[in-house]
Amino acid sequence: MGFTSTLPLYSQPKILPNKQRLRFEPLGSHYGAGRLIPNTLPFISRRCYSRSKRLVVKAANGAEGGARRRVYRQSQAEQPLSSAPVKQVASFVVPAGVILAASFVLWKVIGKISTPKASKASPVEDKSISQGVKWSFAPGTNLLSGFASKIDRQSKQTLNEFAKELRAFSSVDMSGRNFGDEGLFFLAESLGYNQIVEEVSFAANGITATGVKAFDGVLQSNIMLKTLDLSGNPIGDEGVKCLCGILENNSSIQKLQLNSVDLGDEGAKDLAELLKKNPTLRVLELNNNMIDYSGFTSLAAALLENNTIRNLHLNGNYGGALGVNALAKGLEGNKSLRELHLHGNSIGDEGVRSLMSGLSSHKGKITLLDLGNNSITAKGAFHVAAYLKKSKSLLWVNLYMNDIGDEGAEKIADALKQNRTITTIDLGGNNIRAEGITVISESLKDNTVITNLEVGYNPIGPDGAKALSEVLKFHGNVKTLKLGWCQIGPKGAEFIADMLRYNNTISILDLRANGLRDEGAACLARSLKVVNEALTSLDLGFNEIRDDGAFAIAQALKANEDVTVTSLNLASNFLTKFGQSALTDARDHVYEMSEKEVSSSETKIEEQESTQTQVVKGPNRKLFSFVDCGGLCKARCSLHSRQNVCMRACGTCCARCRCVPPGTSGNRHICGRCYTDMTTHGKKQKCP
Repeated sequence: MGFTSTLPLYSQPKILPNKQRLRFEPLGSHYGAGRLIPNTLPFISRRCYSRSKRLVVKAANGAEGGARRRVYRQSQAEQPLSSAPVKQVASFVVPAGVILAASFVLWKVIGKISTPKASKASPVEDKSISQGVKWSFAPGTNLLSGFASKIDRQSKQTLNEFAKELRAFSSVDMSGRNFGDEGLFFLAESLGYNQIVEEVSFAANGITATGVKAFDGVLQSNIMLKTLDLSGNPIGDEGVKCLCGILENNSSIQKLQLNSVDLGDEGAKDLAELLKKNPTLRVLELNNNMIDYSGFTSLAAALLENNTIRNLHLNGNYGGALGVNALAKGLEGNKSLRELHLHGNSIGDEGVRSLMSGLSSHKGKITLLDLGNNSITAKGAFHVAAYLKKSKSLLWVNLYMNDIGDEGAEKIADALKQNRTITTIDLGGNNIRAEGITVISESLKDNTVITNLEVGYNPIGPDGAKALSEVLKFHGNVKTLKLGWCQIGPKGAEFIADMLRYNNTISILDLRANGLRDEGAACLARSLKVVNEALTSLDLGFNEIRDDGAFAIAQALKANEDVTVTSLNLASNFLTKFGQSALTDARDHVYEMSEKEVSSSETKIEEQESTQTQVVKGPNRKLFSFVDCGGLCKARCSLHSRQNVCMRACGTCCARCRCVPPGTSGNRHICGRCYTDMTTHGKKQKCP
């Protein structure tokens, strides 16, 4: 039984000139009117299909010039077609090409939308990537995956410069450069087999535990590096564990700084294991971390086995009394430790008692003990004093910012009378008053060992300043005296000034924030005029000093030809531009005076030459006919010799103008025409 179906003429597949180009199948030939699409195209939605269908029908109608269609029977499909006009061929080829192009574009768009975006790599994946990196020792060849695409040319250039520094200098400070983990992977390679650098700091660079892996294979091959500083990088316990594993096979690093690296008890345990295995480490800094009782216990156990560690820094942790008690037991069996820093661990009086007991049994020689800011009272000071009496090696002791009071000060003073090794003692911020400082002063009478004394932040008042001054006037060997924030006032400054007239040892004097005002500054100025060959640094900051006090100090410095002060601090006072100008002139004067001895031989030569030529120039030749005023002033106007030479040439007018000192540039507004005449060598009118 036959049946018929109607199709556009162009749908006949046999009219294609090349059958291999595209293969078409009649779709919908059994379901009514249809069209042809390639059988290799991907899936197309019904909406897109209907849209392309309408496009084909319009193209077909346009090709025939009307809506009339030619019909054929299916039985005739096998018969060859007669030649068709060129228009019929074009009507078939053009719509098919349009369909093909539209389908291809649509295929790409749908693929773009439907393809899922690549997710970010997890930390585990990142670890696997970094673990798979093979190390080499050419800078830039051993980078994290994708690093080259993340940094620009300028960053690469900067890192290359850093790498050159590591190869060129023995001590390199790269702290605060913020190059992160990727930068460290780049720079670490410059340390491999490096025979130059001995000390390097990578502090505060945003390095994490991942970045620490950059040292693997590098530090093991370096035999020159002695100091490694990673402070201020959040490497945490994980990074410390990785670093300890690397350093087990390192035989050169003697100083390891891990301050403020988010280190906890787990990291402290890893470091303790390192101390048991590494015989070269001498200094270990773990300040400002989060080490608690457990971490202190681990480190104490390591001290029993390690006999090479010299300095242990544990400032700013959470050891407490229990942690220090455990540490004391480790100290009993250790022979190598020399410095112990426990500032800010809140160990209290009980912790001090345990620690002093452990130090007394310590078989080594402790030279430095830092117990500042540990809530120690007079009771704890008793245990400290007992240890100080026995110690024959301690050089430096710090009890800063505790609360021992006058009672504790008396115990410490009694110990200082017997101890003959301590050179530096810090008792600042201990609520010591006049009574306590008096007994401390008495202990200095026969003590010539203590050279640095810090008693700042104690309310000793004028009476305390008097007691201390009377002793130091003729006794002791104190070279650095710090009395900042002691409430001594102008009256106390008078006692200090009187002491300076006779003392010949104090080189550094700190009197900050004592309310000296102009009266106290004037007292000190009177002493500075005539004395002190030893004083080089004077700090008078925060003392409410105004211009009058500044003028007094400036005059004193200028008047003393043997002045040795090289550092004068008057910051945070009430000075105007006039007081500042006076101090500036005084500073220049002191500098010029220090140059006098160096240039004295040159001055003698110039004077001999001038006397031979007998040249007379300048406006005041009548006063000094043998001096070449113009030549000398021209050569030395910026030096102190202008005061001695040019003032003589213009002696009368400068004395009348009362320049301070006569002829200096800071007095241009005072000397007026005299200054102009002197510095222009007579080109202006003479002095009046």
